[in-house]
Amino acid sequence: MRILHISNHVKEIGNGIVNVAVDLACLQAKDGHNVAIASAGGEYETLLKSYGIEHFQLDQSRTSLNIIKATWKYWKIIQAFQPDIVHAHMMTGAVLAWVFKFSEKYAFVATVHNAFQQSAVLMGLGDVVIVVSQAVGKLMSQRGIPNKKIRVVSNGTLGSPRNQNRRECSPKPLQHPAITTVSGMYRRKGIGELIDGFAKIAEAFPDAHLYLVGNGPDRESLEKQALETGFVSRIHFEGFQPEPKSYLLASDIFVLVSYFDSSPLVIPEAREVGCAIIGSNVDGIPEALDDGEAGILVPAKDSHTLAATLKDLLSDPQQLQLWRKQASQNLERLNAARVHRETLAVYYELVPNYRYGKVESGNCQA
Repeated sequence: MRILHISNHVKEIGNGIVNVAVDLACLQAKDGHNVAIASAGGEYETLLKSYGIEHFQLDQSRTSLNIIKATWKYWKIIQAFQPDIVHAHMMTGAVLAWVFKFSEKYAFVATVHNAFQQSAVLMGLGDVVIVVSQAVGKLMSQRGIPNKKIRVVSNGTLGSPRNQNRRECSPKPLQHPAITTVSGMYRRKGIGELIDGFAKIAEAFPDAHLYLVGNGPDRESLEKQALETGFVSRIHFEGFQPEPKSYLLASDIFVLVSYFDSSPLVIPEAREVGCAIIGSNVDGIPEALDDGEAGILVPAKDSHTLAATLKDLLSDPQQLQLWRKQASQNLERLNAARVHRETLAVYYELVPNYRYGKVESGNCQA
């Protein structure tokens, strides 16, 4: 099967959408499919090349002139690669794929990775719409995407091809107890509430430290907020880390209290290393935590409940250890190989001849 993925870029900057697209492309190529990615490029091009994946340069920047250029460039890519499946992971790519699907006769799959933007409904242009959690599927249905189009393929990142060539990392020398988040520095990720929650328990637990791993546009205001707590020496802004696992390995408690979050890839990683996890009870986070069996769910935008939960865990080593053990159970469904298999099953719905090893019509080429 000839599969073309469209992504804005393939940069190694911790973008979950890019990471999922790269994982899928690598595993599909390893499975014997002819795979390409169209994007503005980035560090993952080297990894893609090692899997025999062709990269086509496609700048999808949203200016009037560039969109015209991107449309022409995309058409040239389609003519050169002749895909059976085009899989769009972001909205501009979805529109480009839809414009030419009728004349070029390929099947079009779109994945909704982030549902908080109203414009995510454009992904409904796909013949089939993959959603990364049940919660996202429900939301897209409410926004008018027909249920018959929607397929749920929950995120999973364990065993990612992106990590296979990296050296085994060691835990960071953090101070304990270590409370950590790995996230873009956005207010919507609940970083402000995490800082407030930490400040509420910091005096009672003078050895506790908070580690904020990631970068983003709200970092400066969050640093100012941390300064005003009086505990700034124990709140560490670590910036973007290409290998955040070293922080997770050294952490006692992992916290992700986003206001909305479709299906965060970092939760499987935190579960794999056995962190006790606190997550907000929104969108795909409960699903990633086995509906509260693998982590404690708290309301979003509620620093008081978060502080009380942190206090409970830090005050009771046995409870902390129990939640660490719970997090590390039932990990099989969180691996990238399962995402690959389920995504391929969606493709086979659209080009069923490939399931049986036949190529009979359309653009299907061996």
